[in-house]
Amino acid sequence: MIKDVKTKNLKVIPDERGRLMEILRQDDSLFLKFGQVYMTTTYPEVVKAWHKHEKQTDNVACIQGMIKLVLYDPREKSSTYKEVNQFLLGIHNPLLVQIPPGVYHGWMCVSAEEAIIVNIPTEAYDYEKPDEQRLNPHDNNIPYDWRRKDG
Repeated sequence: MIKDVKTKNLKVIPDERGRLMEILRQDDSLFLKFGQVYMTTTYPEVVKAWHKHEKQTDNVACIQGMIKLVLYDPREKSSTYKEVNQFLLGIHNPLLVQIPPGVYHGWMCVSAEEAIIVNIPTEAYDYEKPDEQRLNPHDNNIPYDWRRKDG
């Protein structure tokens, strides 16, 4: 696992009315602080990648559909420098992934339906000076191929 990346299995509480899923609580061991909460969607087979933050920690959960979340550690002083991690998360694997500053990340929707992702970053988005560095999803130096691996 990439240094400082943490995961949390999410608790789903069903009853006759539906279900509730806790994503992040202030009493969780991995809780740092609250910046904002937002929801984003990704259509089937679309890749949303790569980006990283210098200050912000992301807490990502997929609440509908399934995504392949991939992380890459470009931090030269990290013990996991150049390591790649892949997680499948969503309706069939309710998981929160905490992504530390400096780690590139992105995802691909691998379900037949639109994926809905919730992110709880530690910082509010700064419209004037966004804490975000982006790379082309396919043309970069990250050793990862987004194509599905059949077999």
